[in-house]
Amino acid sequence: MDLYEKIKELAASRKISIRQLEEKLNIANGTIRRWSKSNPSTGVISKVADYFHVSVDYLLGREELTSIKEPVDLADLVDDSKVDWDEWVSFDGKPLTDEVKTALKLILGKRLED
Repeated sequence: MDLYEKIKELAASRKISIRQLEEKLNIANGTIRRWSKSNPSTGVISKVADYFHVSVDYLLGREELTSIKEPVDLADLVDDSKVDWDEWVSFDGKPLTDEVKTALKLILGKRLED
């Protein structure tokens, strides 16, 4: 998969078009589409990598994508339907007790409402 195809796939996963991506990153319209036939500057490709939370090496095909590092929305942490605390949250590599999970959810929920 070439650079343009990878970016197109990442954009689709975020439900945005290539044009919308270019607008968000202040890149001229049609620039990313041309990357299937030309090489971009390192500065512009870094902007794209940062936007998608992937490495430049991934975009260039030098490494595999292990995971996309998405920011964590604290509101999601208090919603059990969005986060599996047993799988995603630990302290010092150890699972949290039910009491600690409940206390953290209450604290986060109260702080988010303020």
